[in-house]
Amino acid sequence: MDFIAPVSKLIDEFSKLPGIGRKTAQRLAFHVLSIREDQAYNLANAIVEAKRKTKFCSVCFNITDVDPCLYCTSEKRDQTTICVVESAKDLLAIEKTREYHGLYHVLHGAISPMDGVGPDDIRIKELIARLNDPEIKEIIVATNTTIEGEATAMYISRIVSPLGIDVSRIAHGIPIGGDLEYADEVTLTKSLEGRRKL
Repeated sequence: MDFIAPVSKLIDEFSKLPGIGRKTAQRLAFHVLSIREDQAYNLANAIVEAKRKTKFCSVCFNITDVDPCLYCTSEKRDQTTICVVESAKDLLAIEKTREYHGLYHVLHGAISPMDGVGPDDIRIKELIARLNDPEIKEIIVATNTTIEGEATAMYISRIVSPLGIDVSRIAHGIPIGGDLEYADEVTLTKSLEGRRKL
């Protein structure tokens, strides 16, 4: 069944969002049609305002509305450590732990030769430029545990280590509450490699 043009366009736009299939796009479109007009305007305005008022921090490349961002300007943060992540979502995940208190650097991607993404296509040059600061003592590489994330971690380690700055990688392995019998060999191998004394 074909929808009238305005509804069809709304469904098409929703279906372009990541993780949104055609059926979910239809549900979202019909939800928007069912809400009051002022609520629809609030949603549309929130999208436009977020797009207009956000930018990348000129230091760490996190999404921000002030430049430099609040992480880079906070005097309470450890200025000797930079945690390198693939995306702003990863930064927020680490912040939720409330265990890390250093600086960040957002790469906006990972090295993926299959997809035509090389080191020059993500924010590695900018990371290296930040390492001219003699205060920086350690880089924590917190890229994803995908092939691309591992390739990015190895590349960063290779170019940072000769600078005399410690490079560490976040540990990965069996999740809390996970059963060993369901873990794959790579996860178990990483768990054994990252073991620590009790």
